[in-house]
Amino acid sequence: MKFVLAPDKYKGSLSGQQFCEAVDSGIKMVFPKAVIINKPLADGGDGTIEVAKHYLNASEVKVTVKDPLFRDIDAGYLLSNDKKTAFIEMSEASGYKLLAQNEMNCMRTTSFGTGQLIEDALNKGAKEIVLGIGGSATNDCGMGMATALGYKFLDGDGNKLKPTGENLIKVREIIKTGIHSKLSSAKFKVACDVNNPLYGKNGAAHVYGPQKGASNEEVEFLDNGLKSFANVIYSDFGIDVQNIPGAGAAGGLGAGALVFLKAILTSGVDLVMEIAKFNDALIDADWILTGEGQMDNQTLSGKTINGVLESAKSLNIPVAAFCGSINMSIDELQKLGLDYAVSIINHVGNLEDAKANSYTNLQKASFNFASLLKRGMAKKN
Repeated sequence: MKFVLAPDKYKGSLSGQQFCEAVDSGIKMVFPKAVIINKPLADGGDGTIEVAKHYLNASEVKVTVKDPLFRDIDAGYLLSNDKKTAFIEMSEASGYKLLAQNEMNCMRTTSFGTGQLIEDALNKGAKEIVLGIGGSATNDCGMGMATALGYKFLDGDGNKLKPTGENLIKVREIIKTGIHSKLSSAKFKVACDVNNPLYGKNGAAHVYGPQKGASNEEVEFLDNGLKSFANVIYSDFGIDVQNIPGAGAAGGLGAGALVFLKAILTSGVDLVMEIAKFNDALIDADWILTGEGQMDNQTLSGKTINGVLESAKSLNIPVAAFCGSINMSIDELQKLGLDYAVSIINHVGNLEDAKANSYTNLQKASFNFASLLKRGMAKKN
């Protein structure tokens, strides 16, 4: 039998590669001669850079940049050995993982460091840049990123503004002269797994602001800032970013990338599957085994499992999911199109205990799955 293993990570517990190792071990106990192909995936969010590194002929570049609070840090990105392609994960420079809980405040955070990573890649000769925008600590609509690349944002008195979320509402003019000389010749793809508009009740501030330290009053202020900034963008660039799905991703960096980088927004998992040559691995596969730490309603929109199912459906390959927990009804699981789904937790305990035992529990779950398959095959024969 041929199995393709295509998981996302179990956040805080197992990497995609560790998932593959555990499942490979469990299946081989039952089918020792099985053909197993490991294709760990990601959806463009935090951790995608490690998955991309697994597939790309690339090395990591370290650069000193500004973190979300303008402090110097060393951040990395991937650069192909021919220096033509770069993979940048914004969370490495502008992510909430870089801040302590009491430092989270997207009124004052910036995406400036992400722009510095892009600047370095351009300086090193990159012609194509893939940008993952998950895990951001920001709500500056890419103003910080753009500032690092030479754009200037002025208030009504012509003063240059600090590129933070709280200053969006003050922007009256965007100066495009003096931007990086290589910016216009580079192609940008943005891995974006949400469809949120820029502002409004489903926009960047209302949906994600509270997770980034914004109070209810600050959420309203930031939302008004995004709306005001969108009007300036329309006036200066002729682009109505509010009507573009995904503009509200990463605190509005989706919109900023579209405008300031002329980027294409695309599904994060689709981009990673393209890098991984995923569809080539599916030829003659009997099963695809996938998984993530928690399967819930977000799985239905742009997450790794959903991307795997789309590929599997076109080739009529059954899919099994092994997850840390499953918070979906039977109807929702059927709608998703899974042929088998199981939570790997096999006894009552706390979250830390579940994480500590993820590898063993996953190995057991895959062994049990393979045993069921073998018994089913024996009955048919």
